[in-house]
Amino acid sequence: MAASTAPTSQTHPASLPPSVFTLPQTAQLEALYTIIRDRTTSRGDFLFYSDRIIRLLVEESLNHLPVVPKIVETPTGATYQGIGFEGKICGVSILRAGEAMEAGLREVCRSVRIGKILIQRDEETALPKLFYSKLPEDIASRYVLLLDPMLATGGSAMKAVEVLQEQGVPEERIIFINLIAAPEGLKRFCGRFPSLRVITGWIDQGLNEKSYIIPGLGDFGERRYCE
Repeated sequence: MAASTAPTSQTHPASLPPSVFTLPQTAQLEALYTIIRDRTTSRGDFLFYSDRIIRLLVEESLNHLPVVPKIVETPTGATYQGIGFEGKICGVSILRAGEAMEAGLREVCRSVRIGKILIQRDEETALPKLFYSKLPEDIASRYVLLLDPMLATGGSAMKAVEVLQEQGVPEERIIFINLIAAPEGLKRFCGRFPSLRVITGWIDQGLNEKSYIIPGLGDFGERRYCE
């Protein structure tokens, strides 16, 4: 069987900021993205296959959390020198599309606490503005998985990080997770927060004149929540 060719819409990792990490680019992953990009895909299939990608992203993000040695006793009476995660985590979703990633986080991390941030465009200044936030009281002592499926210009994500920093969360304790990112948004975001790690599933070609991700998948929230 002939080897599969490299995906044409994926930006080469060497051209990315060092704090950006992508999922392994397998044929299975490209097939999942092909399904959710297809405009004829049903809402049910969009939900199912986007959820599969979200779980992969959450699993990968956990690989970037610090660990400490941990010794346990097995049922045979032997000891096993393993590891455990250092510190507690929480998720923070950027509403509304980020809420779609909460279920995937809960499926991987039992009883995880989740906060929410609503950021919208200020009609007077045209800048991202915080309209609502509800965060765990002890968030400053946790590692935060920031959830938003699409990174276009990076404006909303940068505002969300500012909100977290105002609550005492250090930049290096934040991991931003998204399904699709534009190179322009990644470079802008990582230039502002170089110590923050980004886990993305796919890096697209770029933004069009309307700042839509191309080829993209359309409006994630509309496809997720509207019949």
